[in-house]
Amino acid sequence: MNTYVTGATIRQLREGCHLTQAELAEKIGVSSKTISKWETAKGLPDISLLQPLAQALGISVIELMNGEHIINKNISANMLKSKFYVCPVCGNVLHSMGDAVVCCCGITLPALEAEEAEDVTIEKVEDEHFLSISHPMTKQHYISFAAYVTADRLQMVKFYPEGNAETRLQLRGRGYVYYYCNRHGLFKQAIK
Repeated sequence: MNTYVTGATIRQLREGCHLTQAELAEKIGVSSKTISKWETAKGLPDISLLQPLAQALGISVIELMNGEHIINKNISANMLKSKFYVCPVCGNVLHSMGDAVVCCCGITLPALEAEEAEDVTIEKVEDEHFLSISHPMTKQHYISFAAYVTADRLQMVKFYPEGNAETRLQLRGRGYVYYYCNRHGLFKQAIK
């Protein structure tokens, strides 16, 4: 990701909106020479102009900074398209039902890529299932959360260091159990 919007990004987005430099300049209250300077890398927009510039280009400030327009193609909102994000600063766990631009503590977070897991044990107990993950749970190395995702629901449980990585879940239908290790990332295991 670029740390600041570039001239090439501004030009690409402006041309995508079928705007001339003069038309974009008029929309945000600067001269067409200013737009030309930005696009030829002879200057950068002031931070106070980022919001009006993004608005004139029909995108969010995050998309402007990132250099790409995000289009939500997840019309059916299938929970199996879930993406998880973890903030490295505050530890927030965020979830989306597809591609998204997710930010926390001023950082744009990448979606976590899940690796296949084999250390999840699931046992039926009464009308629930007991989920257990054999993993260290020290202050330095632990499972932060587990989630069970099906096509229509998400159950998420937060775990804490020095506790146990186990919980009871209502398992209904096929889906995936996800869990996040603070050192090794996201893992998933199919439930059939």
